[in-house]
Amino acid sequence: MAKKPKKQQQSGGTPATVALTAAGVAYTVHAYEHDPAHPSYGEEAAEAMGVSPDRVFKTLVADVDGALVVAVVPVAGSLDLKALATAVGGKRAAMADPAAAERTTGYVRGGISPLGQRRRLRTVLDASARLHETICVSAGRRGLEVELAPDDLATLTDAVRAPVARH
Repeated sequence: MAKKPKKQQQSGGTPATVALTAAGVAYTVHAYEHDPAHPSYGEEAAEAMGVSPDRVFKTLVADVDGALVVAVVPVAGSLDLKALATAVGGKRAAMADPAAAERTTGYVRGGISPLGQRRRLRTVLDASARLHETICVSAGRRGLEVELAPDDLATLTDAVRAPVARH
């Protein structure tokens, strides 16, 4: 169960945890030793935390008709780009250039959080998140995840909820 964060987490946290603390949202931080050789950041996080890959969500940045959009989908699945475009009223979607994603969000690949981004991007949260009391997303650094209620994530990111993952 997520607990209320303590004030001192704000000073040493990431922009994501600072945003959560400022919003007064209950969350839990999970840290683990990141292995640069692991082939999947999300699967590594699920394994390290002992959490089902259905509850660990990856943050992907896509280009929809020339605008960057964030998709938050389970690591157990993949992003359906056509469904993402439809969810935001677009026609075409493709994965964003990694350098553009890093520059825009302020995070490095493998550590991009849907929270506390340098420039807030339109966000789509996969509909499967509603099946869980809490989900885990990147806290803004490789080897650091934050667990929170999907409703809180959706509210803080002003996310559209849509089935954008292939399972």
